[in-house]
Amino acid sequence: MSLHGTKIALLIEDEYQILEGWYPLLRLQEAGADVRVIGSGTKNSYHSKENYPMEVDAAAADVSASDFDAVVVPGGFAPDNMRLHPEMIGLVRDMNEAGKLVTAICHGGWVLVSAGVLKGKNATGYLPIKDDVENAGGTWVDEAVVVDGNVITSRTPVDLPDFTRAIIAHLEGRPTDTEHATHNRATDLTGDPAGTRYETGASVS
Repeated sequence: MSLHGTKIALLIEDEYQILEGWYPLLRLQEAGADVRVIGSGTKNSYHSKENYPMEVDAAAADVSASDFDAVVVPGGFAPDNMRLHPEMIGLVRDMNEAGKLVTAICHGGWVLVSAGVLKGKNATGYLPIKDDVENAGGTWVDEAVVVDGNVITSRTPVDLPDFTRAIIAHLEGRPTDTEHATHNRATDLTGDPAGTRYETGASVS
């Protein structure tokens, strides 16, 4: 397993989901990738919903799709903030149009919606964005990780191991085993309509 020489953009903004920001960053670095944290340009450090900071390497306006092989969009409330910045949406759109790997987890799918990435694609995410995915022309699939060409999406923090394995497999040119995901339960929000427990990875049973 080696992603040496692979360059990945991790988009970040305030109120990102802490695991969805740090797990891919550390896991992809461990695999050898050069992961650059890309912010909106409004500050040099952004805070998670728990106020944990992540420093940025560059602003979206100062990089381009040609600088990277893949982009990762974490969830939380950060994607809502990212959508206010055309440079961030443009980076994702340009990477998709170049056929590069575009990935998102949880609410991160909102950025893919705004970038026009999901039309004609199978995709997943945090259950409340299902309507947004379908209205953007995507087909909703309730699985831990969904791979459709150059687009990889996952649902919530409990799916992070499968999400990052799929990213690494794609970048290494290996087939992605989505049939044996370690955690493939449905997004059942019975008794928790707001989805708070599910989003944080706790059991919803």
